[in-house]
Amino acid sequence: MTKSERTGMISRRNLILRAGAGMLAASIAPALLQAQAANAEPISDLTPTDITPEGALKKLMEGNQRYIEQKRTFPDQARSRIVEVAQGQHPFATILACSDSRVAPEIIFDQGLGDLFDIRVAGNFLDDVVLGNIEYATLELGVPLLVILGHERCGAVKAALDGKAVPGHISTLVAAIKPAVDTTKNQGGDAWDNAVRANVKMNVNKLQSSSPILAEAVKAGKLKLVGGRYDLDSGKVEIIA
Repeated sequence: MTKSERTGMISRRNLILRAGAGMLAASIAPALLQAQAANAEPISDLTPTDITPEGALKKLMEGNQRYIEQKRTFPDQARSRIVEVAQGQHPFATILACSDSRVAPEIIFDQGLGDLFDIRVAGNFLDDVVLGNIEYATLELGVPLLVILGHERCGAVKAALDGKAVPGHISTLVAAIKPAVDTTKNQGGDAWDNAVRANVKMNVNKLQSSSPILAEAVKAGKLKLVGGRYDLDSGKVEIIA
């Protein structure tokens, strides 16, 4: 046998051995990963949030400022965060916002997965279902901040302001917002924006009277409740209640 033939045989043998080793590693790797996950230390961030209500509002507004200045950091959006929040959620703020596609809380506040407990309904108004969601976030998740967020040129508020007949279940939205609109009839300035602001303030006031659970949380200093208005043109969130 020539040297070149022997070299060829060794090369083929090495190739077979390496291929077998690769297959073995591929079969073992998933099992090792599962074992490591089972024995891993719990992630420290999965404990209930210890951020104060005031600290939560500060964090939220700092995120909005980054959004306005186009200096977003896109926090809590890495693969590691997906794995982390799969084990539990501990958001630091509940946001009752309008369903409007231009008012996405995680974007306008520059937050990520597991940071915000979102409740969205056209006109950002309260009903029993919304209240149940808020009470769950407050009692079960320990969320220290609740923001009722209206926005400039809200279509649901405009429908209530116009007072025209609307089809289907849209009338439910209009009926819920109309009491706020009625309080602004004698105000000067922009009637539409007056109604948007009044709707936010009405629901902030209504929330505590409608839910003894939330009223007690506010009284105990465990929950901070504020109302805000999002400006579609500037991107700024203004605290108005």
